[in-house]
Amino acid sequence: MKNKKLKIVYEDKHIIVVNKPPKLLTVSTLKEKEATLYHEVRLYLKRKNKNNKVFIVHRLDYDTSGLVLFAKDIETKNYFQENWDKVIRRYMGIVVGKTKDKDTLKNYLMETKTNLVYVVPDKNGKLAITTYSKVKENNNYTLLDIDIKTGRKNQIRVQFNHAGFPILGDKKYNPKGPNSDRMYLHAYYLEFINPKTKETIKLELDVPNEFLKIIK
Repeated sequence: MKNKKLKIVYEDKHIIVVNKPPKLLTVSTLKEKEATLYHEVRLYLKRKNKNNKVFIVHRLDYDTSGLVLFAKDIETKNYFQENWDKVIRRYMGIVVGKTKDKDTLKNYLMETKTNLVYVVPDKNGKLAITTYSKVKENNNYTLLDIDIKTGRKNQIRVQFNHAGFPILGDKKYNPKGPNSDRMYLHAYYLEFINPKTKETIKLELDVPNEFLKIIK
């Protein structure tokens, strides 16, 4: 029986894109091997053909929902990882507070041995660039359309927290923030060129209902 948790958005001979729910690992860790999106995709493909394979191209954080792309062969995986900066990736995020109508965030980021990422004041870290535009706001929160230009770990979460507008529900970087049932960050848009067919693929998800309820 097909796993109900797996929401396939796009699939062809070389690529599969799925909508990851929040509170699910993309790939395994030392503590968790099977409760992952990768495991679910692999099971799905193996049921279709036991010889099918799947390769990780990128990841979303455990608490982030949205579009994740997997490759079905090593050549496709290598192409995307070598050209990942050409893939357009956009997120919907709710931040605490009221932001500008639009802005660009540029920071240098560094990761600690405990997997925390933080902003450093000089160029010793890795450059992270994020642009955003305001979609809607209320007295407490702002819904943003976020476009990441670089792919640093926890980039959106760290940059917005550093700017004074933490992502709602981000307990890692804003543990004293408002109580929330999830982290309000959703990877809603992917645009890329299929390396095999040269076709431009544009995939877009609706804004989750829980986002709209918060920002109404």
